[in-house]
Amino acid sequence: MSMVELPERLVGVPIHMVGIKGTGMCALAELLSAQGALIRGSDTAEQFYTDAILKELHIPVQEGFSAQNLLPDTKLVIHSAAYDPGSHVELLRAREMGIPIVKYTDALGAYSRRFDSSAVAGVHGKTTTTALVGTILKELNLPAQVLAGSGVSNFNDRSTLILGNTFFVAETCEYRRHFLAFSPRRILLTSVESDHQDYYPTYESIRDAFIEYAQRLPQGGLLIYCYDDAGARDVADRIGTLRPDLQRIPYGKTAEGPFGVTSVRQGEECTLFSLRGMEGEFSISVPGFHTVLNATGAIALVSSLLATFDGKADGFTEIFPELWTTSRLEALRRGLASFRGSRRRSERIGEVQGILIMDDYAHHPTAIKTTLAGLRAFYPRRRLIVSFMSHTYSRTASLLDEFAASFYDADMVLLHAIYPSARETYTGGVTGKTLFERAASLYPAVYYFDDPLEALPFLQRTLQKGDLFITMGAGDNWKLGRALYEALQSQEETGER
Repeated sequence: MSMVELPERLVGVPIHMVGIKGTGMCALAELLSAQGALIRGSDTAEQFYTDAILKELHIPVQEGFSAQNLLPDTKLVIHSAAYDPGSHVELLRAREMGIPIVKYTDALGAYSRRFDSSAVAGVHGKTTTTALVGTILKELNLPAQVLAGSGVSNFNDRSTLILGNTFFVAETCEYRRHFLAFSPRRILLTSVESDHQDYYPTYESIRDAFIEYAQRLPQGGLLIYCYDDAGARDVADRIGTLRPDLQRIPYGKTAEGPFGVTSVRQGEECTLFSLRGMEGEFSISVPGFHTVLNATGAIALVSSLLATFDGKADGFTEIFPELWTTSRLEALRRGLASFRGSRRRSERIGEVQGILIMDDYAHHPTAIKTTLAGLRAFYPRRRLIVSFMSHTYSRTASLLDEFAASFYDADMVLLHAIYPSARETYTGGVTGKTLFERAASLYPAVYYFDDPLEALPFLQRTLQKGDLFITMGAGDNWKLGRALYEALQSQEETGER
């Protein structure tokens, strides 16, 4: 694979970014700007949460695409994967001007080669795990940069955290093998199972992509993996045969070694857990055992970074007493206890009239099940009402029965039309109503509203004090949760309810 490289010295280099409002693009813009590059960009006029971030960073953004947006002094153009260099007006103009053009994932890969880089990968949990790594590193004040796939509360609602230039930790994406552009010294693997069926038609095809990624680790590199996850364990076992030089560190409830979870108990809107290799309990206030696993993986990765920082990278699992000093353990506990999650990951929209409204990105049956089970344990006295919008026809068709069976812990389910993807065309067959019919045969309270906002009057009539309403999925039904919150606020102010 040929490697794209960024200019060796970024200070003062004018870089134009096409699609700069995207979460990843905005985050990369912030990182490059911190290295001294002169960033500017373009995007649609639609408002995103990143608009405020770019404004705070004083990065100029042209709304609307035009060949005129490419200034004569531009030295590099970075573009979102959503835009085709063969047809996009600004990218065609950049080619005419002889300006190098780099896709976002390749630019991120080039950036990773400038630091001691670690990757967080997996079908589920990578955003939360990356956010946890950054939150812990912030408390430890380690010289690192972190890039997560969503805004993180503990990063001041940004996707990036900049503490120094020694380490770089990034969430990396498996879709279309985008993560192969990244150059990690360590990979934290959370989970592997069938997903992105439009690109990976079988479990074996997606598993092999993760194996290919792990083989990019350097001699003696580190693979930290969730032993509780069958797919992650499968990848680790196979890479152990292909690359016996790699260090493999398991974590989880069934894992041996220092990162084995030895106890988990539910506190008052918090979860307490213990690890075999560390003293005392840790507390985290984001629901679900999957969050405990994500936190454990984050602790394992941070342990490796600490050992490297201390000059004791080899055999770091054997030096815990000197690695995790009393002050570092206190910082770790503070970081975990302070963690409030990330945007669209068990995100609290607010509580009004005694009704708690949340939003979550879970768009795969496994993620739905684990998230709902976590919420049920975390809020045992609340009635749990779920709005779910499936994303992509291929995923819904391939996992139809699994989707239908994933709402066991919900008291009521609202389903909607499938949210389409630009990467596929509907050819008939499975629809949102197909999933509704399948789910309705399993549960007593399942309702269908083609457009999520059509459910608003129903929810206003049906929800009661003490309920928890959550929107789930990678579609746009998150708008329903926001609309509900605003409607209930308005009712409360006028005394209508």
